[in-house]
Amino acid sequence: MDEIFTGNFTQQEPIPEDAIAKAVEVMRSGRLHRYNTGPGEAGEAALLEQEFAAFTGARYCLAVASGGYALGCALRALGVGPGESVLTNAFTLAPVPGAIAALGAQPVFVETTENLAIDLEDLAAKAPLARVLLLSHMRGHICDMDRLMEIARAHDLTVVEDCAHTMGAHWAGVPSGRHGVVGCYSTQTYKHMNSGEGGLIVTDDAELAAKMILLSGSYMMYPRHLAAPGPDVFEALKYDTPNVSGRMDNLRAAILRPQLPTLPDRVARWNSLYRVMEAGLADTPGLALIARPQAEAYVGSSFQFRLPGRDATSMRDLVARCAARGVELKWFGAPEPAGFTSRHDSWRYAEAQSLPKTDAILASLLDLRLPLTFTEEDAGQIARVIRAEVLA
Repeated sequence: MDEIFTGNFTQQEPIPEDAIAKAVEVMRSGRLHRYNTGPGEAGEAALLEQEFAAFTGARYCLAVASGGYALGCALRALGVGPGESVLTNAFTLAPVPGAIAALGAQPVFVETTENLAIDLEDLAAKAPLARVLLLSHMRGHICDMDRLMEIARAHDLTVVEDCAHTMGAHWAGVPSGRHGVVGCYSTQTYKHMNSGEGGLIVTDDAELAAKMILLSGSYMMYPRHLAAPGPDVFEALKYDTPNVSGRMDNLRAAILRPQLPTLPDRVARWNSLYRVMEAGLADTPGLALIARPQAEAYVGSSFQFRLPGRDATSMRDLVARCAARGVELKWFGAPEPAGFTSRHDSWRYAEAQSLPKTDAILASLLDLRLPLTFTEEDAGQIARVIRAEVLA
């Protein structure tokens, strides 16, 4: 009898009880708006910013409405505008090129390696085409950040890091999001802290921090921020920076604050699931695991593997057979977008570009979520199902 997995790939853990209690307290107060605080109160959004800045080692932090807003806010603060080229990964999710296109700018895609990271040789070749790189640590895979920053410095390339999948990860001891001038994170339900939707931005640059706070809708109440530059930095910017309201509300900040101290524990649990998957699929003929560099301290909240040489029919068939046994795989090589999976040629707001290496990688790439509602036994069963169907 074939094993059938009965777990749910979209079921997250419940919000912690202390976060629920804090959210109820905010709702009872009626003070949900980011600046609607009582006398002497800091406000949940301001406290979250202060705590996340300390967690990442950043000087400044801004909590916002979504990870996508965080990307757009960072690009807008850097002066990215219509017609400008911005470099980004060819393998990423739609909000990344979407943040570029929303400003009227043009995404220029950089190829992908077999390890699912940005291709540094292609980046070096394309670096003269732009002044900004929006770097996506897609599905939690971090490239050689030391080498990337060497390339960036050599070409005067400003790096904005999309850390939607790497909150809590490190490269050579440096937290993800702290190599570039700005780091952007997501707190959407399927990320590493869960507020349904939300985002965080960190930087050490005082002027950029002030611009992003003004952009997020400060209504000249920026002195109420705790993880912000001093009022003098805002004076030179406040009349010329448009309000594009998007700072996080106090309710979502209240839900997130109790989750931050427990993030390292969740990272350890995700990585335990990831290692069980790796062990279960190791040495499967025809299946390639994704190499993880020694300097990378990753967060294994999702799992990827490749089946090089298989055609589209074989890939679709494998996905269907695994689904029939309860294992939900996502194929990034499908010609039509499905859920969160899409290819660069699906984003028709960007100019069509030749990316043969990325196309070959995506054609063979499969992905699955590893929610923390799964046990190590669940991960072992999932790996057995996949291995059996690959060998079949």
